[in-house]
Amino acid sequence: MSCLTFDDALSKDDNMKRELGERTYPIWLLINPKYPAVRYDIWRPILDEIQDRVFRELHTRIDTSNIFIRSAVSDGGIVPNTLNWWGKEVAKEIEFYRGIVHKHKPKMLISFGAFPFEFARRVFEVKPEKGPKAWSSSILRDEFENSMENFDINQTNRIPLLRRVVATDKFIETRDFLSGTERETYFQHVGAKIAEKIIENKDHLDIWIKC
Repeated sequence: MSCLTFDDALSKDDNMKRELGERTYPIWLLINPKYPAVRYDIWRPILDEIQDRVFRELHTRIDTSNIFIRSAVSDGGIVPNTLNWWGKEVAKEIEFYRGIVHKHKPKMLISFGAFPFEFARRVFEVKPEKGPKAWSSSILRDEFENSMENFDINQTNRIPLLRRVVATDKFIETRDFLSGTERETYFQHVGAKIAEKIIENKDHLDIWIKC
């Protein structure tokens, strides 16, 4: 019987290439390796909104240097796009991620787009299992609102964000979400919602810049 730990299951070199930040940090980001730019195109403006709201309310800021960021899988080529095509490599990745989640118990697990959201559902063994194509932007929108309504600081909260917000695209991911189609509208909305939960639970989150 193998006595490999979860950390042994994937090479240290692989983890170093795929991870940024500290696993002990309460906020985790889960991304699709095919779209690493979400860290800048989506997360950065949302984080700016969060920081602004937090500062106005608490007169402090979040120390973002250790936010834990990890690609769901090591290779974009194994990212599944249907319900039935989830290979052994992806199953291994889910098992590994489940292990580090159980060990470190993050308070917020923020995913970007359909595949990382379904990956997170499978990490938590949420049924029924679905393919990434099942998660349209409008459904992800609803799932985000549900995550905010049911937020519980005593557990890991899975928070789905969109991976693409393009105001000029006729298939804009924020269509029918809010009045107007500007990217800023989406960023402000989700940033304000997340900031609200952070402010409400400020005493339970070790995320603050220390003077």
